[in-house]
Order: sequence, then C-alpha cells, then structure tokens
Amino acid sequence: MNSTGCLDIPCKANNHTGFGLDKLIDNQETGRINMYKMQRFQAASVVMAVILSMVTVLSGCATGNSTPTASPASAPTKSASSEPAKKTVESKKLVVYAALNEDDIVQIQKKFKEDTGIEIEYLRLSGAGEASTRIQAEKATPKADIFVGGSVEFYDPLAQQGLLEKYTSPNAKDIESRFNDPKGFWQGWYMGVLGIVINKDRFKKELEPKGIKMPTTWDDLLDPNYKGQFITSNPATAGGGYIFVADQLFRLGEEKGWDYLKKLNANVHHYTPAAGDGINLTATGEFVAAMSWAHDIVKSAQKGFPIQVIVPEQTAFEIGGVGIVKGGENTDNAKKFVDWLLTKPVGEMNTKMSNRYSVRKDVAPPDGMIKIEDVKLVNYDRDKASQMKADVVKKFTEMIGK
Repeated sequence: MNSTGCLDIPCKANNHTGFGLDKLIDNQETGRINMYKMQRFQAASVVMAVILSMVTVLSGCATGNSTPTASPASAPTKSASSEPAKKTVESKKLVVYAALNEDDIVQIQKKFKEDTGIEIEYLRLSGAGEASTRIQAEKATPKADIFVGGSVEFYDPLAQQGLLEKYTSPNAKDIESRFNDPKGFWQGWYMGVLGIVINKDRFKKELEPKGIKMPTTWDDLLDPNYKGQFITSNPATAGGGYIFVADQLFRLGEEKGWDYLKKLNANVHHYTPAAGDGINLTATGEFVAAMSWAHDIVKSAQKGFPIQVIVPEQTAFEIGGVGIVKGGENTDNAKKFVDWLLTKPVGEMNTKMSNRYSVRKDVAPPDGMIKIEDVKLVNYDRDKASQMKADVVKKFTEMIGK
C-alpha cells in the first residue's frame, strides 16, 4: 500500500502515468495474476493426486488385494468368541403317559414338583396296552416324555421298535437285577401280584347257600355258579389281563392253558379295558368276583367296600415299569424322573399310597398285604411272555370272538 491509501498496484484514478504506461502496467499485472492462479491450480492438483493415491491404497486393503496390518490408531474390535454365551433355558416340564390309578399319578405329580421343581403334565390311560398303542401311533411326532406304570411286557415291544430311549439310572445298582432291563430300555420300580376280589355280601347271600367255598385257586373259578358273575380284563389293553392269560399258559402248559381259558370264558360276563375296573364293579356289588391286582383290591377294601382279596396258588406277578419315550421334548427331565422313582423315599411313598411291593429291599411291604415270600408264584418266564405276547393276544381275541 502506498501513501495515497492504494494497493501497490497503481491506481488509475490518480492518472500519474499516461495511457501507454498504464496499459503496460495493466498487462504486467494481469500476467502476475494469471501466474498466481496457475500456481494455485498446480498445488491443488498435487493435493488431489495424493488423495487419489491414498484412496487407491485403502481400496486395495478393503478388497483383500494386500495383507492388512494392524493400525495403532484403530479401535479394537470384539470377536464373536468374546460375546457372552447365551444360557439355554432349562425345561421345567415333563409329559407323562400313566397306566396308574388317578390318585397315584396325582400324588406322584405333587411330590415330584416338590422335590425337583418340575411340573408333570399327565395323561392317564386305562391300561398299559392303551398307552403302548398311543406311543406307537405318535412315533413320528412323540407327545410324551415318559411312559410309567403297567407291566414291562408292554415295554419290550416298544424298545424293539426303537420307541424307547436307552437309559440306565445310577440308582439301578441298588435294585435286584431281575427288575432291571439288561438292555437298558425300561426300569422296574414296583411289583404286584394277581389276586381274586370277592364281594363278601353277595358271596354269602348267593353262593354260600349253594355250598360254594371261597376260591383258593384259579381253577375254582371254573365252577358254573360263577357264570355271568365273574369279570376279568382284556389282555389286549390291560397289563394285568395279559399276565393273567400268560399265568395260565405257564402253570398248565400251552394246550391245557388254552383249554382253561376257553372254559373260563363261558363264565366271564365281559372283559374290561383295565385290570382295576373289575375291582370297582365288584366293590359296588354288580359282580360277585373278579380278577385284578392284589394291592389295588386291598386299597379299595381299606376304603370300606365289602370286598376281600384272595391270592391263589401259582399266581403271577408284574414288574411295574417306567421307560423314556424316544424323541420327547424333555428327555433330561425324564431321566431325572426315573432316578427319582428309584429312591427309597419314593419307594416308601408308593408302597403306602398303592399297596404295591417296592423293588427296593430296604422298603417294608405294604400294610394289609401278604408277605411276598409267602406268595406261591408260578414259574413265570418274562422274556418268553414278552416274545409271545402278540400271538397270544391275537389268538385270545379270536377265541372270545371280538
């Protein structure tokens, strides 16, 4: 800036120079300005080239064309393994198919919840045969986790079809070997013996006057005076019904056994779906006698019904089973249930509530029941009974015409 207040570029307004000089100065000034613009353009071009070069390098890293290196300035990234693992929600549910009396499974449901926190949802079936049929029908999409109750003769066929989960409870070591499946598909947890239930009032009123004595053997039931007054259960649907039929075949031999069953059929009013049905119908006086489980007969007698139990010679016994249904949604809880059933406290509870014999030697026999060592048992071949079951049931069904 000069003394006139103008920039160093001469001011035309002062007219200190002539037109020619002014034009020269203007041309020089224009040149300097153009040079200045050129220098700025070149500088900008250099900067742009550097930026483009950096972008190219970074793009190469992103596409994997070069090996990436860690940058000190980069923030650390979390790997997938550093994320906290999500906890699996533990199931508190167990679906049970029960071939047991209603009050028995209700008490089991309550006690299992108290001891484990696991809630039992149960479906009570009329017998082991019905439960077995249902499990077979649902094999593609199993609904149950556990099958409990009923004789193990109904468990072996399910195991052979691949419908039961193999499991041996650590508590099985405390149980006599005959109550444990050597293949590991079922577990025995109680024992029952077959007996005859008599309605004392009707017997004294109707049969005693005819000189008929209380039956002490299975053969006594062939007396024509029992015609239409005796009921038993169907071997196709009831575990007790099948064991009763097998009992006759084992004690008499196949030929004589079938002859006995045909003669008895003439006295049978009808065959019930479950073994326990005969007790109820006899206790209410609809029939004079029936075949059923001795422990269930005693249980009903203790409620005040006018009935009594007779355990005949050469009777058979059941091993009450439990098995895990393969493909159920709560298999871990099913294993816990099997373990729980085999404990001493549960064995004592079951003996008290059902009058069944426990498979544990350290559990006392039920009140009001004959000692197991005093029962005269038939030579019952359980393996054979399981193997011949399908053929026996078929032949029996044809025999009775249903």
